[in-house]
Amino acid sequence: MRNKYIESFEKAQLEGKNVPEFRAGDTLRVGVNIKEGSKERVQMFEGVCIAIRGEGTGRTFMVRRIGANSIGVERVFPLYSDSITSIEVLRRGRVRRAKLFYLRELKGKKARIKELRRK
Repeated sequence: MRNKYIESFEKAQLEGKNVPEFRAGDTLRVGVNIKEGSKERVQMFEGVCIAIRGEGTGRTFMVRRIGANSIGVERVFPLYSDSITSIEVLRRGRVRRAKLFYLRELKGKKARIKELRRK
């Protein structure tokens, strides 16, 4: 059972945020605010969402992409963080599980996810 004061505080934190609906298997483009000294810029991180966990303000999602020299890069983003400027869903994936950690062992064409076709 959660404290009612914490719940009301979290509810107030979540009100202003608009987050698109996505699931594991979807290809996302996440805009992250990067501070370098006195300058700020937005860096895009594009990859497949392999996991979503948590609830409320502690909700996080994990995005995996293949970087240079075929090395997998995974980042965990807090869903309601102020450093995230945008989340864009590029493709909907057709998967049968909630956590896609098996993609870590797959390479090349085997690591592809089928696209969900809407009728």
